[in-house]
Amino acid sequence: MNGKKSTAGNSVLSVFTGNTGIIGVLVILCVVVALATDKFLTPSNIISVLRQISINTYIALGMTLIIILGHIDLAVGAIVAMSGTLTVGFVVNQGLPIGVAIAAGIIIGVVAGLIDGMVVSKFRVPAFIITMAMMNVCNGIAYVYSGGQSTRITDKFFIAIGTGYLFNIIPLPVVYMVILIIVFSFLLSKTKFGTYVYAIGGNREAARLSGVPIKKVEIIVFTLSGALAAFAGLVLASRMYSGQPSVGSGYEMDAIAACVLGGTSMAGGRGRISGTVFGAMVIGIISNGLNLIGVSSYWQLIVKGLIIACAVVLDSQKGNLALLRKKK
Repeated sequence: MNGKKSTAGNSVLSVFTGNTGIIGVLVILCVVVALATDKFLTPSNIISVLRQISINTYIALGMTLIIILGHIDLAVGAIVAMSGTLTVGFVVNQGLPIGVAIAAGIIIGVVAGLIDGMVVSKFRVPAFIITMAMMNVCNGIAYVYSGGQSTRITDKFFIAIGTGYLFNIIPLPVVYMVILIIVFSFLLSKTKFGTYVYAIGGNREAARLSGVPIKKVEIIVFTLSGALAAFAGLVLASRMYSGQPSVGSGYEMDAIAACVLGGTSMAGGRGRISGTVFGAMVIGIISNGLNLIGVSSYWQLIVKGLIIACAVVLDSQKGNLALLRKKK
């Protein structure tokens, strides 16, 4: 019993000791925003921030696995838009039952991710290229299906998915987020699959010689990413009471930013779910703080771009320092 408690305590401690840099940034950011506006620490705003963070976290969890593999997925934002738009459309326009429409919307995202994974693994096409192509396809499907117009939905069950509360306190999107964080943390750190993901990203050839099923792992990871993006699209459509074909724009950048800020290496082989979660918090608080202060959304794009650039530069410098230490 004591051993189990000790292991759990060490796991919790490692979350903080392994992410001291990003946690420091998060604390400083919270203090600065709280001093800049008294609206930041209000209960309603905290709930709003948690909801905003949850959507990005769903996507960033899948992106973490993909970047650790040494790939990138630019299609996730478009899958968010496509899944949400089609799910709402299936209910409103085609009259499908809610459960069937939701399943169909998720499956479509899964298929998009599966296709990306199969092309990357079997044809060795760079993930950047195929996911960019899939991004255009998914965006096109969303716009063609909806005619470029948003589709409003009033079904109470569907709306509750993204706006409901657990025990009238915790927003359901936050509950989903916590569950997914636990599942993917376990998957990446406690299973053979997670070991394979790190092995492939760290040294693909060594992983192949060790008998790691590289193609299978890549297909699974891209499929998971598509499923998570589709789920994010479902929750977002529920929150907005509508399916909107333009809603996913920029979500892939926020997810990448969360991963890189959280310490996931763009070179592959390194990263952790806890870091990504803290990275998503930083991105969410920056967006929320800038909104509260009244900064234009156009300037927010510049800020996020600079954050990603700085994080990538720092990541590359870490790699250079590691090489220098090995040489010494």
